[in-house]
Amino acid sequence: MSTSQRSSDTIAIDSALRTLRVERAGIAALEDAIAGLNGSLLGASFEAAVALIRKSPGRVICSGMGKSGHVGRKIAATLASTGTPAYFVHPGEASHGDLGMIQAGDVIVALSWSGETNELADIITYSRRHRIGLVAITSNAESALGREADVCLALPKSEEACPNGLAPTTSTTMQLAMGDALAVALLEARGFTAQDFKTFHPGGKLGSQLAFVRDVMHTGDNMPVVSLDARMEAAVIEMTGKRLGCVAVVGPDGLLAGIVTDGDLRRHMKTTSDLLGSPVSSVMTPRPITIEPDALAAEALALLSEKKRNVLIVVDDDGKPVGIVHLHDLYAIGIA
Repeated sequence: MSTSQRSSDTIAIDSALRTLRVERAGIAALEDAIAGLNGSLLGASFEAAVALIRKSPGRVICSGMGKSGHVGRKIAATLASTGTPAYFVHPGEASHGDLGMIQAGDVIVALSWSGETNELADIITYSRRHRIGLVAITSNAESALGREADVCLALPKSEEACPNGLAPTTSTTMQLAMGDALAVALLEARGFTAQDFKTFHPGGKLGSQLAFVRDVMHTGDNMPVVSLDARMEAAVIEMTGKRLGCVAVVGPDGLLAGIVTDGDLRRHMKTTSDLLGSPVSSVMTPRPITIEPDALAAEALALLSEKKRNVLIVVDDDGKPVGIVHLHDLYAIGIA
């Protein structure tokens, strides 16, 4: 690598680090403001915004121009995927008919760093005329947007990472962070669960990570089970027929007593002369590793990896086996 190349790389790295430092300072200032430091009222405004959205029967309508608009689209997507119905309305299109998408009971979240974005004027006017809730995300509480809003989330003014102080960088990062904070606060307030999240994310890697053990386990006639007083001949037949490499052993009360795996068979073949005639209780591994049906499939994979096992027995609250999950089942749905 030439000296000029190293110098160019160093300049690029220095630029990246400077950008991250400046944007981190903006996030830190936002955190301090929400915490109420230096007399900031942003925390109280944030609580009011969450309350306004929670009590409104309609949807959240995000809007903004330019870079603020791009951030608004992301905020709408995050809200919608976490239990708060939301979508984005472009302010320019709103002035040409899309105001009809906004209805009574909705709440508008309008983003403008200056608070004086001309294109937002019609949305602001429409919200006031029809008494539609308006939350402003801006750095200027005294702007047209800030004054008209029911709740103004006044972000602290911070230095842009752009060396010319022109390109929205730190400002859009702070807007995005505020949107995420709103989405998470609403998620927690509504008690939005992993199961709810899976409903909105059925596809792709995220969907597979949010699958539950009950979704992939083998149950009923597909689950290999023998009684505690059975002989190993019955256990081997059950294992061979169900092809999961194991059999669950249950006591007279139906509770899980142990497990017999392929590994147990191999170990006892060397030391037991009449393996097939032996009682299951002499071969099984007592107190096997188990998991609950409502656990995430990703949790099952982590447990199998940690214990270096291929199968887990799924038990209910009483300790009765209700299914078996195999490592290959988890790979098959895309968890790795």
